[in-house]
Amino acid sequence: MLADQVRRVGLLANAGKPAVASAVRRAAALVAAAGREVLTEPSTADIARLRVPRCDSPAALAASCDLVLVFGGDGTMLRAARELAGSRTPILGVKFGGLGFLTAFSADQLARGLKRVWAGDFTIESRPLIEVDGFASGEPVRSLALNDFVVSRGATSRLIELGVAVNGEPLTTYLCDGLIVSSPTGSTAYSLAAGGAIVSPEAEVFTLTPICPHTVSNRSVIVSLRSEVRVTLHSRQPDSILAADGQVLAALDPGESITVRRSRRSVRLLRLSGASFYRTLRQKLNWSGSNV
Repeated sequence: MLADQVRRVGLLANAGKPAVASAVRRAAALVAAAGREVLTEPSTADIARLRVPRCDSPAALAASCDLVLVFGGDGTMLRAARELAGSRTPILGVKFGGLGFLTAFSADQLARGLKRVWAGDFTIESRPLIEVDGFASGEPVRSLALNDFVVSRGATSRLIELGVAVNGEPLTTYLCDGLIVSSPTGSTAYSLAAGGAIVSPEAEVFTLTPICPHTVSNRSVIVSLRSEVRVTLHSRQPDSILAADGQVLAALDPGESITVRRSRRSVRLLRLSGASFYRTLRQKLNWSGSNV
């Protein structure tokens, strides 16, 4: 993708963060001043009070644009990734709060960042989405995620028992607070907090990370992204939930199973040149060698 191909720019904001409104308006002005057309969708237009062409939904917005600017944090980027799943239109995240592993720059760097986009000083990364299907509370469940799927205990204080199989072969049974099945992108999210390995987004792997396992020998396991990971709830108590990228999907009943696999769909992230996964790690995690 070349800079002169970025003619129509979509604006997509987290309507739950009023602070984004001024940045969205500033972005609209900068895009227009650069001779590009600005589009948005209803909730973003309303919060920022924009009078520009509107598309009916985020997916329709992506289909009408060459680039989508997403205003929020990593949570907003995760939602955008699911909503724009399979679109060839790249997304660029403008950060408000949080660590910002998925966003490209912060709101106060907006003018400088967009100048670099107009100059073609960027690369585009394709990140795989993952999908889940199975049954929850007796009903079919199917969803996409960029980071992870989590099966965890609900309000109960008791551990849950989860059987895990990879490509049909039993792996182990965890007695734990839950299990995280993360994509390469999701390794620096909940999985990292639970003690999982940090994985390069270029690695073609799933990371299976138990949450507070009862047995010390139950460690994080890495398997091929081509695998199918089946998780079955063996506990008798039904107070267990399935979540996608932190959003609750459904409650699981005893004996029910879900299967996680790589999706055929992906999401494209625009990165400014010079950015790298390892540099981001040094900066965000304050490791030795960071120049922040």
